[in-house]
Amino acid sequence: MSQSPHPADEHAERALLQQLAGGDRAALAALYQAYHRRLARFVGRMTRRADIVDEVINDCFWIVWQKAAGFRGDSRLSTWIMGIAYRCALKALRQHGEDPMAADEGALPAAHDPNADRELRDWIAKGLQRLPTEQRLVLELAYGGGHSVDEIAAILQCPEGTVKARMFHARTKLRHLLPALAERNGAGG
Repeated sequence: MSQSPHPADEHAERALLQQLAGGDRAALAALYQAYHRRLARFVGRMTRRADIVDEVINDCFWIVWQKAAGFRGDSRLSTWIMGIAYRCALKALRQHGEDPMAADEGALPAAHDPNADRELRDWIAKGLQRLPTEQRLVLELAYGGGHSVDEIAAILQCPEGTVKARMFHARTKLRHLLPALAERNGAGG
């Protein structure tokens, strides 16, 4: 799981954003590289459409390029970028449809984590897929992206109470889904 950026990292990213605001393409490339994997995971889980992930990330960074000078610093840079990605993903879903791709059309890239238990990750991923998009997103942003409730509210443009309610309901559903998934896979004994 990603953690909140270290304050020095945030300072370095803001410096890159200032360079980007001045037209520095190398700064754009550095930010793109720093955020690509996190955004790919977030957008992939949000949309469940591997075919539009790169399109959304590129749209997101086009907006970052255009609006870099307007970043006020009211939030962490990562919150601002994730909010842009969220809105770009919503737009892409409206354009391409919300139906997930068929399994044989391609898979989302899996994050390599040699220390995690593969079977547990698979069950959690299956459980997350069964949650409504709004609930899945708050869990991904909180546990996968290391964002706080107020940052998630800013990204999703909704009240903090809504984020808390979605997290509560998502965790409750997962608590019931995961044992059932384990039993179906023959691990219930």
